[in-house]
Amino acid sequence: MRLVQITDCHLYANPDAQSRKGLPLRQLHAVLERARALRPDVVLVTGDVSQDETSASYRHAFEAFSGFDCPWFWFTGNHDRAQLMTDLHEIHDEVDLDHWRLLILDTQVPGQVHGELGQTQLQELAWRLEEDDRPTLLAMHHPPVEVGSAWMDAIGLTDREALWQTLAAYGQVRGIVFGHIHQAFAARHASPFGEIAVYGCPSTSDQFLGGSPEFAVDEASRPGLRVVDLEGDRFSTWVERVDV
Repeated sequence: MRLVQITDCHLYANPDAQSRKGLPLRQLHAVLERARALRPDVVLVTGDVSQDETSASYRHAFEAFSGFDCPWFWFTGNHDRAQLMTDLHEIHDEVDLDHWRLLILDTQVPGQVHGELGQTQLQELAWRLEEDDRPTLLAMHHPPVEVGSAWMDAIGLTDREALWQTLAAYGQVRGIVFGHIHQAFAARHASPFGEIAVYGCPSTSDQFLGGSPEFAVDEASRPGLRVVDLEGDRFSTWVERVDV
């Protein structure tokens, strides 16, 4: 089972609009061309689909993602408007991956850049993990760990410690994938059942400079995607970059 993660497209209504360093829609199409060549079974879009929060920007994304021969799923980041997305394509909170399951968590705080899960959603996560012990991946927009950039860590997941306390009771969670940081990232978080792998993904638009204390664009990095291969009770993952 192969999952491909796409994130942080930041599209505009104008298909020729520029971002800080590139052309978001053109770059998205280049990344998706590479993604199709990887023959995914599932495509997951982890938020910030739009930059200007317009119906037209989501239409561009919907038409691009609909070119896949496999199911695709999306959910909101801090820049997104959920209703405009669901008008085109349903937002799911779970994806059945045969031997695995993917649970999607909503970290959006309307009108804010940072993310939060909240006590209600954390309790629901515990219930969902109680009912099914299959190997599990979690997906969310905001990073559940510090990533080493002061400005980004300030707008990450504010209740990440509560998330890790919730997960401490369940051994089936193998990894977490997220967006928001516009860069490749890998870490491991200790739990009573062993380490949980945590992965960030390059954006299809601009890349952020890792380790920078202040906001900075990484002009040397290229757009990309993350591949996750699920095999038995284990998974492997890597990042692929795309020339534009």
